[in-house]
Amino acid sequence: MTAFREKQSIGRDTQLCMSLSGRPGNAGSRLHNTLYGLLGLDYIYKSFTTTDLPAAIGGIRALGIRGCAISMPFKEAVIPLLDGLEDSARAIDSVNTIVNDGGVLTGYNTDYTAVRDLVSRRGIDPATPFLLRGSGGMAKAVAAALRDLGFRDGTIVARNAEAGQALARQYGFGWRPELPEQGAAMLINVTPLGMEGAQESELAFTAGQIAACEVAFDVVAQPAETPFIKAALAAGKIVISGAEVIVLQAVEQFVLYTGIRPDAEAVIEAATFAHGSNVAARLRDAV
Repeated sequence: MTAFREKQSIGRDTQLCMSLSGRPGNAGSRLHNTLYGLLGLDYIYKSFTTTDLPAAIGGIRALGIRGCAISMPFKEAVIPLLDGLEDSARAIDSVNTIVNDGGVLTGYNTDYTAVRDLVSRRGIDPATPFLLRGSGGMAKAVAAALRDLGFRDGTIVARNAEAGQALARQYGFGWRPELPEQGAAMLINVTPLGMEGAQESELAFTAGQIAACEVAFDVVAQPAETPFIKAALAAGKIVISGAEVIVLQAVEQFVLYTGIRPDAEAVIEAATFAHGSNVAARLRDAV
């Protein structure tokens, strides 16, 4: 186990990083702050929400906040408030990370990298047909990663016809407004279904579809095991959880904020504290 270096004080030189989410949680703060402690860095991390996104982004710039993670529903709305986009964000018009360099705010997207790496490391055949439920910023990251891995037989399921059709056209997949009766070999949830809160008990796909699939992929990270993931695990399916995605993308954010890449041991220890040992165990081949 890596030695944890207890922070002695918070002073004027302490770097602040943060997150903005419609439903802020504690997992990101726990992971980042644990890594800061393990590496002895003078940083702190705090999660926030906001009803005034322009003011929040202005605060990042004005107060010299080093970095900010961006979650639903702000991943696209934040773009006009930034000074520029790195290639990963520009390619999919979605931002999940802001880096502040002397008042210049640049948007990145580390979700794409995390999804691509996890799907690749699971050894999923690109010929596998999939249903992707959702059409927001994270859906873009998933669709782009799958397209770039060679997946071609996919359908976007989104009630928002304009967003769903646009996403399908952009990445060369099909679209439909509602779930079909028949599922697909890979089921991907990129909606809030199963997330802690009002929809936490809802399945993103039917029990029959889960029983018939080969791969279950849920981007919801809180809780670490959603009803969809629990059902898939019970049925012995290949699983990619949102907690795994959020850990890997958070590591990339950590590198952008600090310039330091933590070793695998530190990442596993921080992920265990933030998300539990089950998630950390599934990460061992990915970090």
